[in-house]
Amino acid sequence: MTYRAENVGSLLRPAYLMEARHALENGSLSRHDYKRVEDRAVDEAIALEQACGLDVLSDGEARRLVFTGSLLDSVEGIDGPPPPPTTWRGAEAYGTHDVTRTVAQRSVSAKLRRVRSVATEEFTYLRARTDQPAKATLPSPMMIGKWWNPTTSTEAYGDVFEAFADATDILREEIRELAHLGCTYVQIDATDIATLADPAVREQYDRLGIGAQRMLGEGIELLNSLPDAADCDVTFAIHLCKGNSEGRYIAAGAYDAIADQVFPRLSGYDVLLLEYDDQRSGGFEPLRKTLDHQVVVLGLVSSKNPVVETDDGVVERIEQAAAFVPLDRLALSCQCGFASTAVGNKITPAIQREKLELVGRVATRVWG
Repeated sequence: MTYRAENVGSLLRPAYLMEARHALENGSLSRHDYKRVEDRAVDEAIALEQACGLDVLSDGEARRLVFTGSLLDSVEGIDGPPPPPTTWRGAEAYGTHDVTRTVAQRSVSAKLRRVRSVATEEFTYLRARTDQPAKATLPSPMMIGKWWNPTTSTEAYGDVFEAFADATDILREEIRELAHLGCTYVQIDATDIATLADPAVREQYDRLGIGAQRMLGEGIELLNSLPDAADCDVTFAIHLCKGNSEGRYIAAGAYDAIADQVFPRLSGYDVLLLEYDDQRSGGFEPLRKTLDHQVVVLGLVSSKNPVVETDDGVVERIEQAAAFVPLDRLALSCQCGFASTAVGNKITPAIQREKLELVGRVATRVWG
């Protein structure tokens, strides 16, 4: 089945959830009571997505501080000093400015070891609360590179790709468990690959000793090994985004720069979620490189820009993309999550709803 209207994953965290997390951290709220608040936020996320007409649901990633939490919060071995900072780019349209900061407050310090499963807890709750298709979102194993300190992490792993391989094994175990629980849709979030469309990011990977070309070679092979972990029928999607947090982004650049090396080699994936919300994403020509069995989900609705797109404008862009990929291989979503970190983008809940309603409405208009 092809899902025509999707949410990439995260939704804005309600104010009451953020307040409850603060209360949990300062000891004024018990873990038991906090989980009740978390459950309420997930219930509201499900209801919102259903009301907006989305075909497949997430839990809004309400239980995570950051979208990578389903991996990072599952493992031991990340207790070293912070890695080097990263520059996040803002724009007037998003009401943001450039900022250089260290998002990760710790780094790889020992061999990665899985100690719990965040993803199965999330999915079990989600599955029990809807009869609609539900998806689990997991980060790319190379996202561990954001928690890599080239000065100290080498004490645990002589080669960063050894850490990536261990993260891959951990994610494969997560996928097996999700499949056994009845999960039929798994999405891998791979901002690490899409950001390589930007020469500045490629240089950063090289400076860190990770290597941009290795990411596009060995990294793609690791990503392509993940779908093999499911021993039953599961739809696998990969989200190739250039970084999105609090109304800022990591990379700019069209997919042209990586399309030849990436799109034809992602044969294990049934769905590609791509961002096309502004000029930094380039044109649709690289979609020619996608494989015939894949659905291309066009992220035409911005989760960063508070201006709500028009139905006719989005339909026009879908028609433009259909010049390169048949219409029956296309679908629609927002360009990224609304809250890749708990703080979220500079979007109000009302605007978030308008944008999700637009996705559901336009998908019905175009594909019926």
